[in-house]
Amino acid sequence: TARPKEMLLSTTVFNAETAELLSHHQVEIKQEFPREGWVEQDPKEILNSVYECVERTCEKMNELNIDIANIRAIGVTNQRETTVVWDKTTGEPLYNAIVWLDLRTQSTVERLLKRIPGKNKTFSKFKTGLPLSTYFSAVKLRWLLDNVEEIRRAVEDGRAMFGTVDSWLIWSLTGGTNGGIHCTDVTNASRTMLFNIHSLEWDPDLCKFFDIPMEILPNVRSSSEIYGLMVCFPESGALTGVPISGCLGDQHAALVGQMCFRDGQAKNTYGTGCFLLCNTGQKSVFSEHGLITTIAYKMGKDKPAFYALEGSVAIAGAVVRWLRDNLGIAKTSQEVEKLAAEVGTSYGCYFVPAFSGLYAPYWEPSARGIICGLTQFTNKNHIAFAALEAVCFQTREILDAMNKDCGIPLRQLQVDGGMTNNKILMQLQSDILCIPVVKPSMPETTALGAAMAAGAAEGVEVWSLNPGDLSAVTCERFEPQINPEESEYRYARWKKAVMKSMGWESSEGDSSIFCNLPLSIFIMSSMVILIGAKYLSG
Repeated sequence: TARPKEMLLSTTVFNAETAELLSHHQVEIKQEFPREGWVEQDPKEILNSVYECVERTCEKMNELNIDIANIRAIGVTNQRETTVVWDKTTGEPLYNAIVWLDLRTQSTVERLLKRIPGKNKTFSKFKTGLPLSTYFSAVKLRWLLDNVEEIRRAVEDGRAMFGTVDSWLIWSLTGGTNGGIHCTDVTNASRTMLFNIHSLEWDPDLCKFFDIPMEILPNVRSSSEIYGLMVCFPESGALTGVPISGCLGDQHAALVGQMCFRDGQAKNTYGTGCFLLCNTGQKSVFSEHGLITTIAYKMGKDKPAFYALEGSVAIAGAVVRWLRDNLGIAKTSQEVEKLAAEVGTSYGCYFVPAFSGLYAPYWEPSARGIICGLTQFTNKNHIAFAALEAVCFQTREILDAMNKDCGIPLRQLQVDGGMTNNKILMQLQSDILCIPVVKPSMPETTALGAAMAAGAAEGVEVWSLNPGDLSAVTCERFEPQINPEESEYRYARWKKAVMKSMGWESSEGDSSIFCNLPLSIFIMSSMVILIGAKYLSG
């Protein structure tokens, strides 16, 4: 039976002159788990939740005596890789959205690998920056074409449209069946495995390899330009005619919101997992240490594309929820922090939360979670501390890989995401990295990045992206408080524990490696950001 679980979708309004957050509203939408390892969302529910969020946000603005006529542009940021196919004649989704974490495509990946000489998962690395994996959209789309008759018929009849969640939303919000714009931006396109990150075009050879018809793909645009105008909303008609002019995948939006515009600047987002992106400028850097190459952003039709190296950790915030929901050692996530604070040490206990295998830099699906170094003295406080430490050790592994690939060690790490409210975690992270950790006081950096892209678009131009014009961000700074030798000793013990977690599952075993994840691990599917510009000046 399907096991629905809520996640959050939100809208946020910013002042384009000060970057001040003016209004915010979020709603819960369901996730469904029809089988072990399968994760789906209802595209119609996502869209209706956007309508509801925008209506409620506009109501809140009216209560604050802010005229919604001052909203000048709209940006979209979304879960990357999540795949939607819909009928352009009826506007109806042809299947639920398949979420980025979904694992049903493992057999699809194995079948595709057999067609590659040497079963080389990185066969498309220098075109796409990505390994062949269940993670990316192309194999999800291939599964839909192979298994959903209604989608096959729609493709044959020329009725099918494919997109990630941003494409579905922009098409629907700009008119849908009545002239909706079918597009995506370069950041979302770069996560499909169908996009050449150098030519910035869909790649015919990759589309042929995956046997995906190019006519169903969206047009690829920059991250900051007017895609189309908002059509009338169901209730009030709010925002009709306002341009949708910004689009970024969520991790790329956080990079922009953290203002990491220079080579070597990096941010780490702590959510269900961790996603560390480092800006490598206009040069694509290909990792030799388990990272992926992605497009960071392209801020205008005539502007260059900037690239990033990315490292992904599958389990970060999810380990805290696992302690709460599965082990029951705490009633709230905040209580886990309190338990850890009471002891201030793991007392030699190490936790490898490889519930879903290990992502970067190992990409090892056979790994499973372990807790080791236990003694009769170990209690739940030590395990809570070890869980937080595990998040920091995983980030350290990615940062080490990034420093090797980039050749220039990072001097500080900028952080965002829900887990950054945990001060124990942030101090631990600084101690384990041996560099400062910097957290902005305004937590909605992903929303801010999409707002900046929308406000800076040609034809809108209410938000300057020139470094000298950007508002200074108030930050909280965490400095290392232990000596580097102790940090290295603990990190070496962690690496020893990681080696012991390997090889628990064979590829012929249970393929549903996400079946033990907490059901509430998903934070965000999509977000529409509204830009309030110059409302004070009237």
